[in-house]
Amino acid sequence: MDVVVVESPAKAKTINKYLGKNYRVLASFGHVRDLPAKDGSVRPDEDFAMSWSVDTASGKRLADIAKAVKDADGLILATDPDREGEAISWHVLEVLKQKRALKDKPVSRVVFNAITKASVLDAMANPRQIDAPLVDAYLARRALDYLVGFTLSPVLWRKLPGARSAGRV
Repeated sequence: MDVVVVESPAKAKTINKYLGKNYRVLASFGHVRDLPAKDGSVRPDEDFAMSWSVDTASGKRLADIAKAVKDADGLILATDPDREGEAISWHVLEVLKQKRALKDKPVSRVVFNAITKASVLDAMANPRQIDAPLVDAYLARRALDYLVGFTLSPVLWRKLPGARSAGRV
């Protein structure tokens, strides 16, 4: 049996029907890690190292995924086919590596643009690895959002009473 990780529980239920009993489809419920809202979560002087945190709900979901993977033959990351989906797959994989849940199990990434049986089965027949440049783009965006927000938000608060925070829209 392989474990498949998607973002939403509704997708998990539908995809599980398409794939059958040789697969266990679990939902990450979106992003599983984030940068804590404190100074030092992104460290430019350390090659932009980032300190990620996992909230309680995500921690439970990741523990469930790790437990399922330990008993599985492999892991298939099937999050959305965009930068954020790629990032979610990367985060799930990084946490599972930290938990030593993977051992030598094969890990693959599949993407589909529609939740139809044909699209899902076609994706499963064409696995790939996580797209590192897409993950790098996500990491760069998160670092910039964080650093710009932490630098400019206090200035905005002083100069524009009632302002919330600085960052991308």
